Amino acid sequence: MTTDKPARTLKLNPGAAKKPPADPRAPRRAPVRPPGPARAKSVSASAPKPPREPSPGYGAPRAAFEGERTGRAAPRRADPPYGDTDRPPRGPSAAPRPPPPHRPDLARVGNVRGEVRLNKRMADLGLCSRREADEWIARGWVLVNGEPAVMGMPVAPDARVEVLPQARHQQAGQVTILLHKPVGYVSGQPEDGHEAAATLIGAPSQWRGDAKTPADGRRFAPEHTRGLAPAGRLDIDSTGLLVLTQDGRVARTLIGESSGVEKEYLVRVQFAPNGPQGEGVVAQDVQAVFPPKQLALLRHGLSLDGQALKPAQVDWQNPEQLRFVLVEGKKRQIRRMCEQVGLHVVGLKRIRIGRVMLGNLPVGQWRFLGSDESF
Repeated sequence: MTTDKPARTLKLNPGAAKKPPADPRAPRRAPVRPPGPARAKSVSASAPKPPREPSPGYGAPRAAFEGERTGRAAPRRADPPYGDTDRPPRGPSAAPRPPPPHRPDLARVGNVRGEVRLNKRMADLGLCSRREADEWIARGWVLVNGEPAVMGMPVAPDARVEVLPQARHQQAGQVTILLHKPVGYVSGQPEDGHEAAATLIGAPSQWRGDAKTPADGRRFAPEHTRGLAPAGRLDIDSTGLLVLTQDGRVARTLIGESSGVEKEYLVRVQFAPNGPQGEGVVAQDVQAVFPPKQLALLRHGLSLDGQALKPAQVDWQNPEQLRFVLVEGKKRQIRRMCEQVGLHVVGLKRIRIGRVMLGNLPVGQWRFLGSDESF
């Protein structure tokens, strides 16, 4: 019969006294590390740092460039930069930049050898308007002394300016239109709800002519309104001949600074020494009561906007109507002139510009300027 014996515990240190149980409240001791090489002592941040060796200046041995390693670490960013006297040599410099292209100093144009801008020179020569000149220059249609022109370039008075055939061909297709403007239309852009006179230009309103002024056979086309601009003003309360053109030469002839083209008007007036709403207004036989000295002032001696007016031709056409011939065109000039001498304008019609007459052109209709006509 086999008897089971209890298992026995193997003791490593038999006979040793039994250890009392550990107190859980007692502080734990750090584990003991095995012996090894001595560790470097920690250095406090407040401890003084050892002096750092100065970086070698320019000219010191540089073994690293010979393929050898040195025991010294590479200089850090905190190292002082090179001084002015010990800067390392630079590599070969890049090719020098070309100088910027010459651009004319437009502020000085006109002060050097009498030079002026090319577009002004072309306008002075009667080749085109300044706006047309800029367009032709941009398209390469203008040569100066045989070379392509540049926008805004100055030219001397003796410079040779040539225009290529393309520009001449474009100019030949430009039209000038004569319109009998009605009252209520403005000459330029629409304003205050009033339409521009240019809106009347179209196929239905083209005049077919008469025995005295036959049509030249041209018919309206949409491109005839492209770039069409009034050459002069005719106020909203006036009627008569208004010129609209695509040709800058025509515009310069009529409204240029040196223009002396005559404009003729028929003006119906009342004598109103106390204003048009005051007492003593004379509407009939105005010529009989209007002082001759006031008529002389209309001819010469008045000023507008602080500028003396040029002499004008002013005569009686009938007892209630004056005929004016002016060589300038200030805003509402005739009406303002009449106000200064006690006259009130009740009707104004322009009947001639230069050598071109309004003739029998009906109100609201237009025709082309003929090839045999000029201002």
